[in-house]
Amino acid sequence: MQAIEQEQLTALDAFMRKILANDESGHDTGHIDRVVKLAQHILETEPTADEFITLAAATLHDTYDDKLFDDVAAAKQRVLDEMTRLGVSDEKQQAIIKIIDNMSWSKQRFGNPEPLGISGQIVQDADRLEAMGMIAVARVIQYGVQAHHVLYDPNIPPRDLKTKADYRNPAGETMINHFDEKLFLLKDYLNTTEGKRIGAIRDQAMHTFVDQFKAEWAGLDYQ
Repeated sequence: MQAIEQEQLTALDAFMRKILANDESGHDTGHIDRVVKLAQHILETEPTADEFITLAAATLHDTYDDKLFDDVAAAKQRVLDEMTRLGVSDEKQQAIIKIIDNMSWSKQRFGNPEPLGISGQIVQDADRLEAMGMIAVARVIQYGVQAHHVLYDPNIPPRDLKTKADYRNPAGETMINHFDEKLFLLKDYLNTTEGKRIGAIRDQAMHTFVDQFKAEWAGLDYQ
């Protein structure tokens, strides 16, 4: 990576920290740090990817997320203005924005995303891996508490989600059902060989947690 690109990444990281400083939904700066770290790791196994575009997209991917911002267009423009201010070329800006606009789970499941190249696939994998495993368990609870979701009710089955509106509708949602509705599906939507390897480990950890949780809830773990 060129020195100017490293300087731009450092500045984009500082920009991201200002934007997400007060997040309480699990999309905070710690989440971004882990996604960036995962992306850096996967980059080591994918030498054809563009390091700057990959890490910039990983850094910025939640800075105009529609779950977090009421005025998405204004939040997105703020990101573009910052990249322009830092001298990021129009071509690189377009590549970064394309990744962010097309990487989400809801876009892939319920929309019509543009295909992503290897840089975008790495960011997508890193973000999805951050939604798998034991940290993901904590993030589900963290997000669920601030959204006032029910923790668990064995009489409420997982929803059969057909549209993004279904996915975002809190009616009938529980924190534990979120594993069946989304998180247990993620392993089949990973792109890279290394992403799939890590995903298999984290998927098993989540299954172990949910199985134990339900056994304790029903009082079956001490029978």
